[in-house]
Amino acid sequence: MLYRLQLGDVVTTTPTIGFNLETITYNNLTFQVWDLGGQTSIRPYWRCYYSSTDVVIFVVDSTDRDRVALAKQELYGLLDEAELKETVLVVMANKQDAEGAMTEAEIMSALGLSGITTQQWAIFMTSALKGDGIFEAMDWIAAVLKSRGKA
Repeated sequence: MLYRLQLGDVVTTTPTIGFNLETITYNNLTFQVWDLGGQTSIRPYWRCYYSSTDVVIFVVDSTDRDRVALAKQELYGLLDEAELKETVLVVMANKQDAEGAMTEAEIMSALGLSGITTQQWAIFMTSALKGDGIFEAMDWIAAVLKSRGKA
């Protein structure tokens, strides 16, 4: 998704190991995007990147029904962090182009999104391969940041 935004094209990548920092300009806004790997061994280091965070983009694999409960646990762990209490949450339910992808209702239920009442949030059904939903999410993020005086 990061390279889809930055380059406007699909780039074959491997899962992020560690972190990756990219600068993206979208609709006259410049974002510093920290792509943090999701491996269990590096999750404790995520908190090193929370300072000055305005938006958390939480990408979930819509086809991975076996791990969505773990994704929920990690999401709520993030939302409990003091440094992230004022952040905006965007959930990108990726791989919507794949057969068997969970629906929006299934993702919302599995992640318990309706229980998030202390933060502004939105869900977007996305496909990094096709580019679906990604730019809509970025438009929403830009609008929210502008309304908060952050842009």
